Amino acid sequence: MRTWNFVKGHGTENDFVILLDRHGMIDPTPAEVRFLCDRRAGIGADGVMRATWAKHISDWDGDPDIWFMDYRNADGSVAEMCGNGSRAFARFLLDQGLADGPELRIGTRNGVRDITVRPDGQFTVAMGVVTLGEEATVRVADLERPAGFAEVGNPHAVAVFDKYTDLAGFDLFHTPHWRPAGQADWIEAKQFPEGTNVELVVPVGERHVAMRVYERGVGETRSCGTGTVGVAAVMGADIAEEHDWRIDVPGGTVHVHLGPATAGARESWLTGPAVMVAHGEVTVPDDLS
Repeated sequence: MRTWNFVKGHGTENDFVILLDRHGMIDPTPAEVRFLCDRRAGIGADGVMRATWAKHISDWDGDPDIWFMDYRNADGSVAEMCGNGSRAFARFLLDQGLADGPELRIGTRNGVRDITVRPDGQFTVAMGVVTLGEEATVRVADLERPAGFAEVGNPHAVAVFDKYTDLAGFDLFHTPHWRPAGQADWIEAKQFPEGTNVELVVPVGERHVAMRVYERGVGETRSCGTGTVGVAAVMGADIAEEHDWRIDVPGGTVHVHLGPATAGARESWLTGPAVMVAHGEVTVPDDLS
C-alpha cells in the first residue's frame, strides 16, 4: 500500500481530489483514480487533479516552468479541460504557497489558462475560444430533443427546454458512471462515438438560465465549468457583441462573459467560487483490480 497526501476542494460543488506532485513521481492509474473518487470506498470526488510542473508532462511543448493541471475524470479517463477544476486548482496553488496572486498561469491539455483572483475572492478563468458546431440530438428517457453543439476544449451538447420544464424531473442517474467512452445510453452514439457532455437548460430571465449536466466519464455532477461556457455560447449564438450570462447549477451560480462573435467562435471567461474543504492522507491499496 502507498500513502498519498491530498487536498479536497470544489467549485460550485463540482468536487476534486488534488495531489501535489512536484517531481513528477505520481501517475495515478485509472483504477487508482476510480478508488480516490469512490464516494464510499475512497475519498469521493468528480475527478482527480495532479499538480505538477509542466516539464513533467511528456507531450507538453509550452513553458516548462508553470504548474500543470493533470486532470482525470472519475472513471480514470484523461480530460482536456475543466473550468471549475481550474478555479479549484488556482485556489490550491495559492493556499499551498505555490503561486502568488492575483494573476496566475496554469497549463492544461487544452493549452495555457490565465486565472485572476477577484477582489471578492472569486476566480475568473480565461477559458479560450468556444466554437459552435452542427446541431445534435439528445434523448432523455423517451424524449428526443435537438441540441446545440459547443466545443470548449471538450464537447458539449446543449438541449434547451421551455421555462416551465422541471429539470429535477429528469433521471440522469440511471447510466453507469464507468462506461469506457463516457457515453450515456440516451445520447446518439453515431454523433458522439467517444461520448460527450450533455447540458439540459431552461430559461430563467434575460441572459439567465438554469442547467443540469451529465459529464462524460463521470455522470451527473453538481456543476460543470466548461458546460456553463458551452451553454452561454449556444444560448447567445445570435448575439454578435460581447455579453454576459448568469448560469445557475445545482451547486450554485457562475457567470460567463463572451467576447464578440467571429465566424461561430468567440473568447470566453468563467467566474465563480473555489473552496478547499479538507486535507489529509489517503492509503491506496496495491490491488485495485
